[in-house]
Amino acid sequence: MISGFDLDDFVNRVLAEDLGASGDVTSAATISADARFAAKLEAREPIVVAGLDIAAAFFEDLDPDAEIERLVRDGDHAETGAVLMRLNGNARAMLAAERSALNTLQHLSGIATLTRCYVDSIAGTGATLLDTRKTIPGLRALEKYAALMGGAQNHRMRLDDGVLIKDNHVAVAGGVAAAVRSAKAAGTGLEVQVEVDSIDQIEEALEAGADRLLLDNMDVPTLRRAVDLVGGRVPLEASGGVKLETIRAIAGTGVDYISVGRITQSAPAVDIGMDYALQ
Repeated sequence: MISGFDLDDFVNRVLAEDLGASGDVTSAATISADARFAAKLEAREPIVVAGLDIAAAFFEDLDPDAEIERLVRDGDHAETGAVLMRLNGNARAMLAAERSALNTLQHLSGIATLTRCYVDSIAGTGATLLDTRKTIPGLRALEKYAALMGGAQNHRMRLDDGVLIKDNHVAVAGGVAAAVRSAKAAGTGLEVQVEVDSIDQIEEALEAGADRLLLDNMDVPTLRRAVDLVGGRVPLEASGGVKLETIRAIAGTGVDYISVGRITQSAPAVDIGMDYALQ
């Protein structure tokens, strides 16, 4: 389902964290072992859905016979009041899985929803939104999947799937050109992208063989100058402090990509509830 993601392991770890050694003692004390529970998962605000199958996996893990009906798909927009999923299963199992399922679905849908806002803001400009590695440790595959469902394109997943020379690499290597030449000579087979934070570094990076430039924390007039100077020789990515209020203007400079850490790092969870439903 998601590359590099072990669903069974994730479900087991999250349920173990929530159930503890004795399980859901409240449900065990108040509900008979054979009681049934029918419910619906409902959006309580407009959202973009992400993680629905993962949420379902928590219920299915605790009750393999549960009846689960998915009414939307990941990537769909859902308005307030939209029913995302209906389920019917053992009451103790459904209630024990509720918080793990909702936490995951709310978090991932929050990322997808915020991502879609950014994507919509640059629609028609030709620029592509990228995510970053600014993710919660252990949740990168899920959070980048959610960004993808929101309409972003995934950037590096790990440190081994792309060469990105940043300011600290440049400082240690002795300059932009030295860092780029070393990276090209390493023969990784990967394109070499280098971060530049001033116009003066651009020609130096290109002459050394950079395949792509990351324009770091440049204002809109400087980004326009950079785009004109490069003249389409390599793809350009704008990054650093990008906000929903500023991304349209950044896209209008002519850069090819805009990377935004906020979509994974700062996305608020959306409001999704699970309520008892009469059959």
